[in-house]
Amino acid sequence: MFTSAFILMPIVLAAVAALSIRRIPEGQVHSLYRLGKPARLLGAGTHFVLPLIDRVVHKIQLGGQTLKFTDHVEADTAVRDVEGTIYWQVLEPERADCVIDQADELIRERLRDALRTDAANDADFRAMNARLKLAANAFLRERGMLVTRVDLSIA
Repeated sequence: MFTSAFILMPIVLAAVAALSIRRIPEGQVHSLYRLGKPARLLGAGTHFVLPLIDRVVHKIQLGGQTLKFTDHVEADTAVRDVEGTIYWQVLEPERADCVIDQADELIRERLRDALRTDAANDADFRAMNARLKLAANAFLRERGMLVTRVDLSIA
């Protein structure tokens, strides 16, 4: 019985040590929560965490991300189909951490609002996309995100 404890103890210690080390890949930031509250952001590299106390909640990609956009937009009296791609990225993970789960929906919502008010009847797609990008970024900048390119077309 006493010898089984000596055999089991190194196994448990090895498991705890393995759970304590987090390797964060380049181009990512992980938000670490301690006992349910935000503690810190873990940048690229190897980090020590407290197992069962610390938990990674969000894995934030710092590189560019794409979002497919399709919608029916009502402007004036016409209903038009809009589709295309939005390219965006996280610039400030500290700000983006609290809204990163809703980022796609926030971007879609901002573009829908901008399309309803401004661009639904525009024949110049390049100018329309530039205005949509500005409208989305006015809202997203304060949340640590940036739309880098909008490629939408109206059918």
